Amino acid sequence: MTALKAARPTATGGTAYADDFYTWTQEQGARLRAGDLSALDREDLAEEIESLGRSEFGKLVAAFRDILRSILVFDHRPDLPARDGALLIAAQRLDVTFLLKDSPGLKDRSEEAMARAYQTARLGAADAAQLPLSRFPETCPYNREDLMRRPFAIDPDDTTA
Repeated sequence: MTALKAARPTATGGTAYADDFYTWTQEQGARLRAGDLSALDREDLAEEIESLGRSEFGKLVAAFRDILRSILVFDHRPDLPARDGALLIAAQRLDVTFLLKDSPGLKDRSEEAMARAYQTARLGAADAAQLPLSRFPETCPYNREDLMRRPFAIDPDDTTA
C-alpha cells in the first residue's frame, strides 16, 4: 500500500482507501468485475496499479543486488567459502529469469536495475568480504551477461555426479 492518505469521504458510499485498505481493495475489485466503472476510486486505484509495477522493478533490483554482492565477494575474496554465494547466485538468477518471463517490459530496465543494485551490493560486498569499500569499483564492472551466465560451481568437490 502506498503512503496512507488522509481519510476522505467516498462519492460512492464505499470504504475509503485510507480507512481500510483491505476492504477498499475488495470493493474496488467487485465494482470493476461488475462493470461499475463510475463507482471506482480511479485516482487511488491507478496509484495502486502503478505501485505494483514499481514493486516488480524493485524485485529485479533486489535479485541483481544479491547476485552482484556475491560476485564481488568471489572476485575480491576467493579464499572465502564459495558454496553459499554460488547457491544465492543460482537462486537469484532463477528469480530474474522468472521476473523477466512474467513481466517482459522489465527487460528494457535491466541496465537501470543493475546500476541501482550495484550501489548497495558494493556496500554489502565490502562488509561480507571484510575489505575497505575503496577496493570495490564505484561503478558496476559487470554486464548482464556476467550476472546471468558466468559459471559458479555449487558443489565443485562433488564426485557423485
